Amino acid sequence: MTSETSEISESGAQGAPPVERRLHFLTPLRRAWVPIAAILGVAVQQGENIAEWVTALSLLLRAVALISLVLVFGLYGFLSWWFTHYAVTDTELRIRSGLLFRRTAHIRLDRIQAIDVTRPLLARVAGVAKLRLDVIGTDAKDELAFLSEDDAGRLRAELLARAAGFTPAEAVALGEAPERELLRVTPQDLAVSMLLTLSAWAAIIGGLTAPVAVWWLSSNPWAAAAALLPMLGAVWSGSAGRFLTEYDWTVAESPDGLRLDHGLLDRAHETVPPGRVQSVRIVEPLLWRRRGWVRVELSVAGSHNDVLVPVATRAAAHAVVARVLPGVDLAGLVFAPSPRRGSRWVVPVWWKGYGLAVSEDVFATRKGRLCRRTEIVPHAKVQSVRYSQGPWERACGVADVHVDTGANGTVTARLRPAAEAAGLLHAQAARSRTSRASARPDRWMT
Repeated sequence: MTSETSEISESGAQGAPPVERRLHFLTPLRRAWVPIAAILGVAVQQGENIAEWVTALSLLLRAVALISLVLVFGLYGFLSWWFTHYAVTDTELRIRSGLLFRRTAHIRLDRIQAIDVTRPLLARVAGVAKLRLDVIGTDAKDELAFLSEDDAGRLRAELLARAAGFTPAEAVALGEAPERELLRVTPQDLAVSMLLTLSAWAAIIGGLTAPVAVWWLSSNPWAAAAALLPMLGAVWSGSAGRFLTEYDWTVAESPDGLRLDHGLLDRAHETVPPGRVQSVRIVEPLLWRRRGWVRVELSVAGSHNDVLVPVATRAAAHAVVARVLPGVDLAGLVFAPSPRRGSRWVVPVWWKGYGLAVSEDVFATRKGRLCRRTEIVPHAKVQSVRYSQGPWERACGVADVHVDTGANGTVTARLRPAAEAAGLLHAQAARSRTSRASARPDRWMT
């Protein structure tokens, strides 16, 4: 299957307008589903009235109505595709769209955080893919849906090279950067890790018992059904949905960052640019510790990708983390626990789970006893440092130190001795200022 591209202006000479291209010619089929879904929603809501209207029509009028709807939806999809173009200039990706209300998105190349290629099941059958862009300062992702798989790969490579600082001619010539596989999670390990996750079992048990309890208390089956639907969503998300999403998880290293490929039905190809990771979280559920397994999550400003490794041995996970936090020795971090005196009166029993480690490169905290979470923030990524102490903490002689990152996240060192926390506040601010001054630029490939 070939992609359809159409040049509406020629470029090449200096100062000429950029070449604008259209999306894949199968895109109208996807866009026609928007009004179809809206009609189906109305039909479900007004089912009885619509059934009466339909039965009142003759067979000929029903056929005419059906054909008219198909033509209207098809025309909408075609016009929506026809009026959508994209172009890559020296400084930005420009996307023009909109049938009645025109919209032009100007995406600066130096603000691109990551570019993901996703291939839903039907798109894989048709040989097309969707390009999703994470941009600094925006919560919603801009996307190009759909392109042929080859065009999506080429455009992604070109945009990443441009964002990394290569000239337009170099970016086109570079093509897809080579990669080297670092880690692959087998389906067996993923399935076993989910069976050993207490939160997944809690979601399943809660999803089964809560609707029954609602039915028993209210004697109303509709109330039980209303409670069941969100519960089923939570159970699906934490069990089968997670397995399908994290199936065949592969981490590979390339010059444009770490590449993550995963998914059984919908395949996703994501990139984690080095130097833009704001913080890393290592999660160790209780039943994983005998196997030495951990889960690695991360925060990247402007990105919604939050999983780096769904499950792996501690040594393998540390090796992957070393790629996104170069020079950081996680095994060498020594955590100082919160003091028994004072802490045990603020957070009884669970205070033993808190710890703090500060190295030359990172600020790290630990919390949790059943599920232990270790959060690591490079000093260069710290945006602000805060000191807090409530009345009860003041009476007990302890305080908290909060470190804010660029991904709207906060890592907190809880229950530190008050004098230590005050000193840590000023020392951390100085370390962050010094580290930012010497940090590498975000243009990571040059």
